Amino acid sequence: MDARSIFIQSSDGLRLYARLYGDLASPLKPIVCLPGLTRNADDFDTIAEIIVSKTKRPVVAFDYRGRGRSQFARDAAHYTIMVEAVDVRQMLASLGIKRAIFLGTSRGGLITMFLGVTAPELIEAVILNDIGPVLETEGLKRIASYVGKGAMPKTMEEALQRIKDTNPDFTDLDESEWQHLTKMSFRKAEEGYVALTYDAALSRGFLALDFSKPQPTLWPLFEALKAVPMMVIRGETSDLLSEATVGEMVARHPRCSSFTALNEAHAPMLGRAKTAEVIVRFVAAGYSNN
Repeated sequence: MDARSIFIQSSDGLRLYARLYGDLASPLKPIVCLPGLTRNADDFDTIAEIIVSKTKRPVVAFDYRGRGRSQFARDAAHYTIMVEAVDVRQMLASLGIKRAIFLGTSRGGLITMFLGVTAPELIEAVILNDIGPVLETEGLKRIASYVGKGAMPKTMEEALQRIKDTNPDFTDLDESEWQHLTKMSFRKAEEGYVALTYDAALSRGFLALDFSKPQPTLWPLFEALKAVPMMVIRGETSDLLSEATVGEMVARHPRCSSFTALNEAHAPMLGRAKTAEVIVRFVAAGYSNN
């Protein structure tokens, strides 16, 4: 499927990237895909194509500042959920998107919850991929241990092995899926060396976290989404989103369902058959288009 690349300028002058699948002229609400901390629009290629082919809804996927094809921030202090939410709103406005179904993986889900407070009119429905209002410290520690850290792999084969070593709880991925995960974090530069697909300065966001105690919860942000349909996807062995938190989310939200991606950790791959099936079923539910 052909996808269209879109660039806009952020309020502070950065060139930001998004990818459009399908036709925004469709009367159906679009799907807005927001990736994880270091990930980018490529993460949604498979599920975006499935959604468009099965539901005819257009899909827009983002590269936040400092990731993928978007420019790096001039100041690492601008790598925040608040700033990135403003970038998302600006991109949606430039595309004429006034309301959408949001599919947020990890940090993308946090941005979605933040938008539920700051711009609730944008949100038609929500899918949260392995994220919720309670972030487990062990998961945060694991992520902090590798983001922007360590010597750069000399080859993409070394990069592949590093991804396998840092994601041992994904127990049944095939080689193409491991290659996909690798390309989310590493790329081969034109000069031949291996580089990150994101700004290593993203690691500075962990400096303010105290891993010796539980992190503050985000239940007020979650509660702001109670008016819209929601589905939460959890990796069976996720160390960031606990089974107990998912249970509490379903109990507190009258229109929240859940799905467990078996043999996957943080964060589940959305293009896998069973996960894609539940996503398609959710977004094909026929929400109001008024």
